[in-house]
Amino acid sequence: MTGAIRVGVGGWTYEPWRGVFYPEKLSQKRELEYASRALTAIEINGTYYSTFKPDSWMKWRDETPDGFVFSVKASRYCTNRKILADMGESMDRFLGQGLTALGDKLGPINWQFMGTKKFDPADFEGFLKLLPKEKDGLRLRHALEVRNPTFETQQFYDLASKYGVAIVYGEDDEEPNWPRIDRPTADFTYARLMSSREEEPDGMTDAELDAAAGRCRAWARRGDVFAFFIAGAKVRNPAAAQALIRRLG
Repeated sequence: MTGAIRVGVGGWTYEPWRGVFYPEKLSQKRELEYASRALTAIEINGTYYSTFKPDSWMKWRDETPDGFVFSVKASRYCTNRKILADMGESMDRFLGQGLTALGDKLGPINWQFMGTKKFDPADFEGFLKLLPKEKDGLRLRHALEVRNPTFETQQFYDLASKYGVAIVYGEDDEEPNWPRIDRPTADFTYARLMSSREEEPDGMTDAELDAAAGRCRAWARRGDVFAFFIAGAKVRNPAAAQALIRRLG
């Protein structure tokens, strides 16, 4: 069975998108409504820095069409710590802010770690044991975005498989030391594509976008795919996401 492929960007509020991605006179209040009909997913980044009220989550759910999905970036207070197993209180605060109000529009949670965080098997297993498989009757899917070369080891891949969490495939030409891990450790794939360039109208060349489409189709053979154009030339990311959506049909 082939999984669904959803493609989008990080966030939806970005001034340089106005008049480029968003129509010139579109009200800022309608930007999510517009973006969610041009793309098929959005990664909510603001949750990395702060929490939101339940009303916000319900508003985002109601402004987006059926089939649209939000992924959610986990709080930095969960991941930016020396001992990951001590994140229980921060995790409860993050998960309890109201994100389950998204209902079936809730996609994976991205747990991002700093580049200085090295792989320690006991430390990471303690963290993984805390991740709940469901909340308020909704299944929770978890993805780990690691940025240190020490994670390129079979022991880490096996640990991720044991707990059924995805390892984020991160692609950033400006950070050649970040690992690009493409391993089937969960029943979905999470990709963050950070190589868009401003001189390319679609963020990437046709050949690069064709290659990204090929990777997405290959990933879909093992489950759902969530691919986000993040960072790089941020002003080009919506165009890159739309170009990839067109290629995927």
